[in-house]
Amino acid sequence: LNRLADAVKRKKQADRSQNFGLFLMALPMMIVVTIFSYIPMAGLIVAFKNYSYRDGIAKSPFCDPLWKNFEFLFKTPDTWRIIRNTLFLGVYSLVWCFPFPIIFALALNEVTRTRFKKFVQTISYMPHFLSAVVVCGMLVSFLSPIRGIINTIITMFGGEAINFLSSPAWFRTIYVASEVWQTLGWGAIVYLAAISNVDPQYYEAAKLDGASRLRQIWSITLPCIAPTVATMLILRVGSILEVGLEKVLLLYSPAIYETSDIIATYVYRQGMVSGNMSYASAIGLFSSIINLVLLVTANYFSKKFSDTGLF
Repeated sequence: LNRLADAVKRKKQADRSQNFGLFLMALPMMIVVTIFSYIPMAGLIVAFKNYSYRDGIAKSPFCDPLWKNFEFLFKTPDTWRIIRNTLFLGVYSLVWCFPFPIIFALALNEVTRTRFKKFVQTISYMPHFLSAVVVCGMLVSFLSPIRGIINTIITMFGGEAINFLSSPAWFRTIYVASEVWQTLGWGAIVYLAAISNVDPQYYEAAKLDGASRLRQIWSITLPCIAPTVATMLILRVGSILEVGLEKVLLLYSPAIYETSDIIATYVYRQGMVSGNMSYASAIGLFSSIINLVLLVTANYFSKKFSDTGLF
């Protein structure tokens, strides 16, 4: 037993010495995550308090009852509108933005000309690095009812100009289409990396059996990258209510609150504009709990049906 204990101890010491460099590389990120992600979670207590700037978080009194802010949340007429709009944008983004990078990666993998492939990859990555302000500025310019390129084309064919950004019916289409454009190339990086790890011998064996390229994609590529697809889908479902605040905030207006007002913008107006920090914190906490439930549920079903999960 003593020899076994000594062997285990030596093994642990060897592992520490071998992995010390990796731990050292991960340390800065662990510090950043702790400071900016975990420590601020203590501020969730504001959702259960009548917060005032004068008293601060510590001295502000607790609500009576404790869940008063959450009761007010579900009694407010705007609540169901913002939840509905957030769910619609989240689901639409999932339906359209999730499969397109996979399809794009599969198509790009079939390109044999290296220079052309790199050129297409570079062009597809570029929208990801544009800020929300630039993207929204482009959308406002393109969709302008006076000089916008879209309305110019419509009027050229005899149609009437449409004020897209003031029409509630068009907001979701504009948002989702711009998201697809921005995330297409960047989202494909993960799937291209997964495809590159597929053993070439599988394709060679399929060619000998007479399988076409489409059949190889269906029977070899897709099953091999299925764990990556499942993992990305779990992460996407777990953030379905985290619709981008910046883009919506720059595009929406009171005229289209019917379809554009979401949880993030409502929290911004209540917290930063109206100064109701307790109520805004309660809304944010509610949204985070729903995302957590969706993440755990998606992970459960993924492990049940595909043996792939985050935890």
